[in-house]
Amino acid sequence: MTARPNDERSGRRVVLRRDHIAGGVFIAAGAILFAVSGDLPFGTLASPGAGMMPKLVLGLLMAFGAILALRAGESPPLAELPWNDLTHAVTVVAVSAVAIALYTVIGFVLSVTLLLFVLLYFIERRKLWPALAVSIGVTVVSYLMFSTLLRSPLPPMPFWS
Repeated sequence: MTARPNDERSGRRVVLRRDHIAGGVFIAAGAILFAVSGDLPFGTLASPGAGMMPKLVLGLLMAFGAILALRAGESPPLAELPWNDLTHAVTVVAVSAVAIALYTVIGFVLSVTLLLFVLLYFIERRKLWPALAVSIGVTVVSYLMFSTLLRSPLPPMPFWS
């Protein structure tokens, strides 16, 4: 039997909670991305393929989403969730979407630096010099980690070869 919002037999109300939604989103996103990455070969433990790490991460994402949804009774009800920060969240998502769109056009260094600076200085209203220092510092460390340690190719800036 399925639970109804007001289950007369048990006398309990089924309450939709914040972590039910969050866990469901993680499970759905993981399943969709897993289906899309189906062409990537998994390989073996001795010889991992290009799809091994993404599929393992997606499996963990879905597993943790399921744990989150199963333990949702500890989170506040969705009806009590304050929506006064919605404009802030939408702004962060929009700025991130612009940075993603520009990533291959203006390169990793410039897009990540601008993303972090806009988020810190304009959205979070941090002071200019600390925001600039964090933006540049995080970008440089990330670039060095990806390009030297992981040897992962990153899109260069148009004037940087």
